Amino acid sequence: MTSKHPSETLSPLLQEALPNVKGKTFTAAVVDFPPHARAVPHRHGQAFVYAYVLAGDVRSKLDGQPAHTYHQGENWVEQPGAHHVLTENTSRTKSAKLLVVFVSNTGDALKIPDPKK
Repeated sequence: MTSKHPSETLSPLLQEALPNVKGKTFTAAVVDFPPHARAVPHRHGQAFVYAYVLAGDVRSKLDGQPAHTYHQGENWVEQPGAHHVLTENTSRTKSAKLLVVFVSNTGDALKIPDPKK
């Protein structure tokens, strides 16, 4: 089954081992969502995640929580192990952009898509 939605693009800005927290890495990235883009359901491993909306509107839903639409200037956090069941650009005509910061175990993948069913 193919998605009717384009997907997002993650562009790392900085990745640095935390000098005062052994085994942890700080990563900052920009995530671009073209119009009507939707990410596949995923997790971020054991990373603590902070997201800030730079432009547009992004709807996000973590497993067990209601969906919420975040607008430019708003932000949220995701706890380690959180299941991201929905992340999408709510606009069919304008792009959306997030600044995302991960504090992860060094060497871990930053995004782990759900297994295909």
